[in-house]
Amino acid sequence: MPDRGYMGFVGVTTGSSSIMRIFPAWAEELCLPTRTIIGHDVSPNAPREVYRSLVCEIRDDPRHFGALVTTHKMNVFESARDLFDDIDPLATVFGEVSSIAKRGARLTAAAKDPITVRLAYEEFIDDAYFARTGAHVLCLGSGGSGSALVHQLAGRTDRPERIVITARRQVKLDEVRELIERSGLDGGGIEYVLAPDPELAGELLATMPSGSVVANSTGMGKDTPGSPLSAGARFPDEAIAWDFNYRGTLEFVHQAQAQQPTRSLHVVDGWRYFIHGWSQVVADVFDISMPPERVDRLAEIADGLR
Repeated sequence: MPDRGYMGFVGVTTGSSSIMRIFPAWAEELCLPTRTIIGHDVSPNAPREVYRSLVCEIRDDPRHFGALVTTHKMNVFESARDLFDDIDPLATVFGEVSSIAKRGARLTAAAKDPITVRLAYEEFIDDAYFARTGAHVLCLGSGGSGSALVHQLAGRTDRPERIVITARRQVKLDEVRELIERSGLDGGGIEYVLAPDPELAGELLATMPSGSVVANSTGMGKDTPGSPLSAGARFPDEAIAWDFNYRGTLEFVHQAQAQQPTRSLHVVDGWRYFIHGWSQVVADVFDISMPPERVDRLAEIADGLR
């Protein structure tokens, strides 16, 4: 059956993503109406008109089923929110769009990061982890993924005693604080720290107890080279080092792997986060269910093409 259209991918360097190889295989497995995915590469923090034009292109092209949005989630929401007919509650709370879909003539916007983050971390953080270990959390970076992580951890029954989130600009920290307040979550124990350089991030890392979760949500190691941590930074014993990236130079992952044998670290890259992120948006765009067993099957296919 010939393709009836295509799915879009809004990012920075979409051609380098594994999804370009994986999506056709997923589409065949799921019997989707298209096997084709097209990239929309946009420079970070492009002018408002660029985002509006792109959303209009997706809306007005009858062959365009919808799109996943990565780096530009907040900019799409801020620049083009009036172009959407329906915006889901999480997109409104988070001020971001990660999934653009069509329901008949209506253009919809959804935020999938909170769901994706939770699905990903539940694979290596059990329901009683923080109560059992006394671990804290250091989230390096306060973009969409970092904000979603703090939001989800703050709402856990087994909530960490201390959650630290960093940013290079105060405005980004203020946005996360406002997100927590908007969500009606208890802000106690959440620290918003301005850490414009890796040395300061390393000092924060040194305050984390054994077993703590250290997450890189900065984009460093993928969108830009480098790590948010200094070369001399030392992870706590038995820490979980989680990079939201799965491709690129991955300096954060390499730092953790180098200390893994002596500090008994659990190092997690962003591959499963990638799987959950894409499967959730594919489900939204094509209006299909995505139960765990289906995600596992898609992961099996993706692993063979990684």
